[in-house]
Amino acid sequence: MTLHVELVSPEQILYSGDAEMVVCRTTEGEIAFLTGHAPFVGALGVGPVKIRTADGDEMAAVHGGFVEVSHDNVTILSDVAEMAHQIDLMRARAAREALEDKLRAEHDAETEVALRRAHVRIQLAEDRIQH
Repeated sequence: MTLHVELVSPEQILYSGDAEMVVCRTTEGEIAFLTGHAPFVGALGVGPVKIRTADGDEMAAVHGGFVEVSHDNVTILSDVAEMAHQIDLMRARAAREALEDKLRAEHDAETEVALRRAHVRIQLAEDRIQH
């Protein structure tokens, strides 16, 4: 048995297919879904999403949204998301540096969230390069 997974952002369907497991970060913490999981709806935090397929792992950076699980279907609706292979590592590093400079000058919550997004993007891009 497998899960059917849809990862959708306002711009596009990033992933649609079968998977053995999905791991994502909700606002309450990390959660994994396998076949037969109880119905679930949760708000997504900033973090990676791992979609384990028979051919390996698909990774995405997800920045908010919702996850819903029902009858072995996992639907991830994200405000902003991108697959690991779409991330421009140099651009993500430049964004991180600019955000760190901004935080040193003035501390604000919006910049902190943007910095967390940059860290997730960098982590996924570096992991993809190493594997």
